Amino acid sequence: MMTLPDSIRVFERGWLSANNVLLVGRQDAALIDSGYATHAEQTLDLVRHALPGRRLERLYTTHLHSDHCGGNALLQAHFGCDTFVPACDEAKVRHWDEDALAFRAMGQQCPRFTVDGVVRSGDVLTLGDLEWQALGAPGHHAHSLIFYCAEHQVLISADALWQNGFGVIFPELEGDDGFAEAAATLDLIATLDVRLVIPGHGAIFDDVEASLTRARRRLDFLSAKPSNNAEYAVKVLLKFLLLERQRIPVAGVAALLASMPLVVETNRRHLHKTDEELAAWAVKQLVRGLAAKVEGDHLVNV
Repeated sequence: MMTLPDSIRVFERGWLSANNVLLVGRQDAALIDSGYATHAEQTLDLVRHALPGRRLERLYTTHLHSDHCGGNALLQAHFGCDTFVPACDEAKVRHWDEDALAFRAMGQQCPRFTVDGVVRSGDVLTLGDLEWQALGAPGHHAHSLIFYCAEHQVLISADALWQNGFGVIFPELEGDDGFAEAAATLDLIATLDVRLVIPGHGAIFDDVEASLTRARRRLDFLSAKPSNNAEYAVKVLLKFLLLERQRIPVAGVAALLASMPLVVETNRRHLHKTDEELAAWAVKQLVRGLAAKVEGDHLVNV
């Protein structure tokens, strides 16, 4: 039976948001990851309902993708909580460097938030009256962190490990290393004594060895030919926008993808399609995968 300590409460979110992990201690409460901007009000409601008469003192972000930190600004405004980000990304957030932050490049929203402190790999934090070790988990994001509680053998894995895979290896899309780092992160997780995994997306799971095996097979496929990872990324980014908007004119998909710098760079490096070819291919892939359908002149979310 999968049971968590009483101080750990998981809000399993549907896409577009990452899961939120609330850690409630005797003296204070902390949240890890706040979900996407369009779901921020729901995130706030979940936290307020779980903390009647109390406030959220601390907010942590595993990595700076919009589905993990899009609710930060609203939570800060309501609770005045101290907010912590991975140390390597501190300057980007403090100066809100939109060229360095990935939100605009991916065509996604993230209201500006402030940073009060940082977390480094190797830091030990007390959250929910439990001791957690922060560990660097590059691959999906170069500066991602995961959090491990040895006492209860619980891992908050963000997008480094899901029950059936992991997040897109984004650094590889722009010519940086990512595949080897993702492999090293999986190897690191394998060294931990983990009973339960709280992933960034999906349900809590306990079949850790089987999940690692599936993740390694997935990584082998993506790294065997970089275009595999690139194609996966384009599909994910278009699906994300479709989830947000629900309906997109088919005739507008080419321009939409061309407006996203990350997609443009991915196509230039790996796919070598015209804007129209890339749009037609992406629409076909989502429809074939039952992730969308075409109704009249529109691509519609399924």
